[in-house]
Amino acid sequence: MIPRYSRPEMAALWAPDTRYRIWFEIEAHALDAMAEIGMVPPSAARAVWQRGRFDADRIDEIEAETRHDVIAFLTNVAEHVGEEARFLHQGMTSSDVLDTCLAVQLVRATDLLLAGIDRLLAALKARAVEHKRTPTIGRSHGIHAEPTTFGLKLAAHYAAFARGRQRLVTAREEVATCAVSGAVGTFANIDPRIEAHVADRLGLRPEPISTQVIPRDRHAAYFAALGVVASSLEGLSVEVRHLQRTEVREAEEYFAAGQKGSSAMPHKRNPVLSENVTGLARLVRGMVVPAMENVALWHERDISHSSVERVIGPDATIALDFALHRMAGVVERLLVYPERMRGNLDRLGGLVHSQRVLLALTQAGMSREDAYGTVQHHAMAVWQAGGSLLDRLAADPAVTVCVPPADLARLFDLDYHLAQVDTLFARVFDAEDRGTAA
Repeated sequence: MIPRYSRPEMAALWAPDTRYRIWFEIEAHALDAMAEIGMVPPSAARAVWQRGRFDADRIDEIEAETRHDVIAFLTNVAEHVGEEARFLHQGMTSSDVLDTCLAVQLVRATDLLLAGIDRLLAALKARAVEHKRTPTIGRSHGIHAEPTTFGLKLAAHYAAFARGRQRLVTAREEVATCAVSGAVGTFANIDPRIEAHVADRLGLRPEPISTQVIPRDRHAAYFAALGVVASSLEGLSVEVRHLQRTEVREAEEYFAAGQKGSSAMPHKRNPVLSENVTGLARLVRGMVVPAMENVALWHERDISHSSVERVIGPDATIALDFALHRMAGVVERLLVYPERMRGNLDRLGGLVHSQRVLLALTQAGMSREDAYGTVQHHAMAVWQAGGSLLDRLAADPAVTVCVPPADLARLFDLDYHLAQVDTLFARVFDAEDRGTAA
């Protein structure tokens, strides 16, 4: 991933030095276990820990000749360790190192992703509570529907990211397995106790059966979880982008002093951060299908998955990490305009209360078909000519014979639509505090 969309903490996990350090630990921990069960002399394990080191540039130089990255790494380590380096990698195969390393990197990457999603959840909760009873119009198909609150909008996104967080936790668990089982995964030349030792030292679990690679359904599930979180990010970013449209302008991204929105038009204030998030979400989702296609490998191993994972491992986690923190910043500093929300809510002359009138007429004895036709007739007139739906209904004897004008007026009470806000907040936030959110 390019530096523009990378946070240093996440990018560092995928740097060559980090990768080689994990490789070194896998080999050294395996050697410790070999020494413990008598496969190699204890002095070999001590020598590797004491003298073992590596140099990324030197590894590249060796790989240019060997055309094999793990062999190049082992050769470079041996240059520092000396004669006892011959005991390194006993009974192991390259996938034992590569797959176990990838598991460690994905686990650590997920911990950073969880920190990002926690920041976003905290921001959404704080702003939802702040605007718990800030009335705004709810829209279906982009068209005014019925009143809601801005807090409820944000609570819905909070619930989505709470579910996304659980998916990340599950994905982390799924991918956190270690394989040190040798060629085709039979343990013919290495003891399973070595795998268990390495797994324990690296915070992983032994893979139950690994052929020569860890099964890629685990990785497919992992990247799918990232894709769902990315989609939730896009859902929130699209909401911000729509609300910032000039014709709506109910909320907008913070615009700093000195910030410029356009090279040509000095007046512009654009939702560029949310647009960035939308684009990054597309990238992350685009990496899910290749991860799915990696599941079907030839027999016990091929490397068709390798080139894919060398790209999507870093890029998907780096992009999602950046997007989570960018979106958290947007929510934390979001400019919210309650007066504009109320103005938009009222701009259609009360049409948003049409369902209450429909229900009142049916409860008063009018057939649903007649009630719907009557209310729709007056609503369409207001759509086209303006005015007040209440005034038109109050002037229609067919309506007032069923619902007197005083009762009609009560059907246009905004607070009616907000009566269950506390119930909904309790469902989202109280359940989340108890760890039982759906």
